[in-house]
Amino acid sequence: MITLTDTAATKVKELLDAEGAADLALRVAVRPGGCSGFSYEMFFDGDIADDDEKALFGPQGKEVHVVVDPASKQLLEGATLDYKDGLNQAGFSITNPNATRTCGCGSSFS
Repeated sequence: MITLTDTAATKVKELLDAEGAADLALRVAVRPGGCSGFSYEMFFDGDIADDDEKALFGPQGKEVHVVVDPASKQLLEGATLDYKDGLNQAGFSITNPNATRTCGCGSSFS
């Protein structure tokens, strides 16, 4: 299952609070497509299936629920979701040891 850094979990928590949707989970998924074969998808979801992998990440008081479907779980095993807010990079990024090739945009892999 994917892991969230404390920085990413804190940012997700801020976004959930801003939306007034603290009861939703962050769903991280892998879908066919993108220029390298697979693309990452992240969205807030309240529809949690029984076979979804569930985990809690973040510093105490700022924890967020993360869910991953069984097919995506295989491709996200050992991956890390981080958030950066700097001059050179800003936004969420996934580091995935399972990716053998990535594209220039950084949002698809094979």
